[in-house]
Amino acid sequence: MCGITGWMDWQKDLTLYPTLLEMMTETMAARGPDASGTWISRHCALGHRRLSVIDPQNGAQPMTRQAGDSTYTLVYNGELYNAAELKSELQHRGYTFATNCDTEVLLVSFIEWGRACVDRLNGIFAFAVWSSAEQALFLARDRLGVKPLFYSFKNGMFLFGSEPKAILAHPHFQAEIDAEGLAEVFALGPARTPGHGVYRYMAELKPGHCMVYDQSGLSIRTYWSLPAAPHPDQLEETAERVGELLRDTVRRQLVSDVPICTLLSGGLDSSALTALAAEHYRASDGPLCTFSIDYVDNDKHFQANAFQPNADAPWIGRMTEHLGTVHTAFEFDTPELVDSLAAAMRARDLPGMADVDGSLYLFCREIKKHATVAVSGEAADEIFGGYPWFHREDALSAKTFPWSLGVQERSLLLSPELADWIKPEQYVAERYQQALAEVPHLAGEHETERHMREMSYLNITRFMPTLLDRKDRMSMAAGLEVRVPFCDHRLVEYVWNIPWELKTAGDREKGILRRALTGILPEDVRTRKKSPYPKTHNPNYLKAVQRAILEVLHDPSSPLLPLLDVARVRRMAETAEQHSSFPWFGQLMTGPQLFAFLLQVDLWLREYKVAVK
Repeated sequence: MCGITGWMDWQKDLTLYPTLLEMMTETMAARGPDASGTWISRHCALGHRRLSVIDPQNGAQPMTRQAGDSTYTLVYNGELYNAAELKSELQHRGYTFATNCDTEVLLVSFIEWGRACVDRLNGIFAFAVWSSAEQALFLARDRLGVKPLFYSFKNGMFLFGSEPKAILAHPHFQAEIDAEGLAEVFALGPARTPGHGVYRYMAELKPGHCMVYDQSGLSIRTYWSLPAAPHPDQLEETAERVGELLRDTVRRQLVSDVPICTLLSGGLDSSALTALAAEHYRASDGPLCTFSIDYVDNDKHFQANAFQPNADAPWIGRMTEHLGTVHTAFEFDTPELVDSLAAAMRARDLPGMADVDGSLYLFCREIKKHATVAVSGEAADEIFGGYPWFHREDALSAKTFPWSLGVQERSLLLSPELADWIKPEQYVAERYQQALAEVPHLAGEHETERHMREMSYLNITRFMPTLLDRKDRMSMAAGLEVRVPFCDHRLVEYVWNIPWELKTAGDREKGILRRALTGILPEDVRTRKKSPYPKTHNPNYLKAVQRAILEVLHDPSSPLLPLLDVARVRRMAETAEQHSSFPWFGQLMTGPQLFAFLLQVDLWLREYKVAVK
């Protein structure tokens, strides 16, 4: 994986500003620690940081190729999982290749098929191609939004980058936030509305979209969205097809010229990917390396609940013994988690999922010492309907995002002036209705099926991006590439259209996936109840963030204070133990994460010098 950035301006000669481009590119050194490159023409400048995974000796970017009367220059972040097929087809069409990397395959695909090349790609990607003949920059993002792509278009200046920090590095872009951005942070955060960049004058190209910037301006189009289609297969055929698709996507995503591993929690999703990867490695490269995360004294303080029915450690042992993997378990303590809040905020360039982000950053940092590529089970719960809110009547009938049931409680923490300005409850309600209006339905769909299709759509397009953002930023901040096989668009399209009755086969969450994994996993693992990403249960963490937020609340220079009902938040912090279950965001962010989130907001406002407009 890599980091990309660029700058276009029809009114300036950009060759006079090479240092500016280098500054923008350098902000993403963590995303691409292996190499750096820039390319500048009169009105278009492109930058790239490289993490070498395929053909490390070649594939330097920006990559340029001449074809006819035009020169094409590409910067690309991602991985093509059908590169071999594309390359073979292009060779049959007369093209030759100087490298074995998918970067060259992508560039030649654009030369051959133009902007329609995106329809042929299977992978995770964000890329930009400059065509000298057209005098146009084409940009695209993968179908599920695994790879990020932010941009800004203001006063004739177009900027883009894999992360906001690349755009923020340009001196003509100021870090500002308005009412809508504040509503994203305090009403929806850490989720974001698709396409919203939070910063004023910044946006993110939506998943499944592409754009062109030329002398006529900026144009954006959708090239892919979830299609509603009748499901023709019966139960056994459906399970068999799910298994085939999953095997194929794991096989494709294990291609690498550098060490690869899996993240293993002992849950259904990570165990399935690990089992399929171990099967592949036994036939080729020997034992597979696996990694897990836990926290100091979690075994003493863990308490089972509806969201986390049991601890992971015994199940991890079960799978590593069953598969014969080389396993490494990392354990982090409270001081490390508190310290990681700053690194996690800087990785996102925004406040995020607090220690849920920070712990992943620490985890990825340690994995990077052993491997360059990891495989992870993100997205299975959104796609197959695994979360408890898919199965709880209160969540299904809430008429809002099921992870945002506490928006009224959130509103009470804000200063009356801010709450009146951003109207949190109204904002969330409008964004919810906006999402529902997008959902494609089948004619004559039963009411229950219609509602579950809506719930699936909300999860795939509104909740899943939060976790994909998290996985991309935290892993890339450590220079680790993480692949997410459950986000293969062929699998997502197929499962999205499986009727709910089949999807919950056996009257179980993710029932069709469990059925597809028969014979692949041990029976006790295959039937294990869902358990989420592990977080610390150590009361020392709550005490640590309690102390830290009280310090902020007593600091008159804090830029956070005008945004809060300080007296109310201080009372909550002083009695933190009574608010440990505060519903901040979904199942992973409660009272401790609320205080940690506010610490991140305070640091973000200070460090990024964010002006409220």
